Amino acid sequence: MKFSYHKIGAGLAGLVAAVAVLLQPGCASEKYTWHPEANGVAEQVAHFHVGDTVIVTLTGLPVDIQPHQEPIKEDGTITMPDIGKVQAVGKTAGELQDTIHNLYVPAIYRRATVTVSVGDRVYYVRGEVKAPGRQVYLGEVTVTRAITSAGDFTDFADRKDVWLIRASGQRFKINCVKALEHPETDPPVYPGDQIEVGKSMW
Repeated sequence: MKFSYHKIGAGLAGLVAAVAVLLQPGCASEKYTWHPEANGVAEQVAHFHVGDTVIVTLTGLPVDIQPHQEPIKEDGTITMPDIGKVQAVGKTAGELQDTIHNLYVPAIYRRATVTVSVGDRVYYVRGEVKAPGRQVYLGEVTVTRAITSAGDFTDFADRKDVWLIRASGQRFKINCVKALEHPETDPPVYPGDQIEVGKSMW
């Protein structure tokens, strides 16, 4: 049998080119981020954060039960009927579905279909900012950056009197003048949080 070195060389060149394409930044190593306009496609690869509203629907049961809707608590969990706390932070919707299913079946139900979806991922900036209201959560954001996304402070804002109110109800007073100088004092904002900017007395 005779081998064509020309064909072998062309094949090797093609293989090298294919590997080079895979190694280019943004291809094989690309990381996905969640975008609400993606109609649920990115939800399959997005990981849940504290404050995300998780909607869990169980079907195929002997009796119908209402979907369970709950923001993820500070400890990273949601609390489901009959099975208690379930770790949600860091999981994808598919992973959380499997976890919940395995806790219900067969311990409580012989069979069940679990569907997990996420509610709107938003936070709110109110008070003395130029564009107050609902802000879409697109990724990691701090209090000062969230205020910038809301048009920044008004001329009447008290930059030392800013409140971060967690979805759980916890309240933290933030000095944004200090936070800009010392980023470690600029806390993260999670979906469902509210930021209230006070008005200066002067």
